[in-house]
Amino acid sequence: MAAMAALQSSMTSLSLSSNSFLGQRLPPPTLYPVLAKPSEKPCLIVARLKRWERKDCKPNSLPILQKMHVKVGDTVKVISGRDKGKIGEITKVFKHNSSVIVNETNLKTKHVKSRGEDEPGQILKIEAPIHSSNVMLYSKEQNVASRVGHKILEDGTRVRYLIKTGEIIDNAENWKKLKEEQKKTEVAVAS
Repeated sequence: MAAMAALQSSMTSLSLSSNSFLGQRLPPPTLYPVLAKPSEKPCLIVARLKRWERKDCKPNSLPILQKMHVKVGDTVKVISGRDKGKIGEITKVFKHNSSVIVNETNLKTKHVKSRGEDEPGQILKIEAPIHSSNVMLYSKEQNVASRVGHKILEDGTRVRYLIKTGEIIDNAENWKKLKEEQKKTEVAVAS
């Protein structure tokens, strides 16, 4: 009972005077400056990039994808870096940062820990991405690397060709072969 009386007396001693902060309104929160272009939205998805690698985004918050001169299945020659001069086929393309994975080039060492007693740890060699500007399309028939050009054929299809040799890269046979290889890999993964 004594504690209750002490509490009541301490509450009455508090007064809400005009210089007290109790009972007064808070000032409105400070607003950040409005951007010059209100139509642009902030980027919500950054495609797993580091803070210093953030890319510009489209209005739907997806990263802007770069146009590249190479596609999956193209034979390329590495023109700079540690693996300069190596020739291989592109197995994967990353459009958000313009990099490609070339078969059997730019090999990195990965140490894998054992996950259980029956599975031992191991050291693997994996293919790391290379920037697309460091590879050049390669002609196997004439053994020459060349820049790529675009032209429209008589039937209206737009194709890529090698500037040095005039060899057309995008033809129906190459696409059929690529589709068959993709089906084989999907079947192998599924089984």
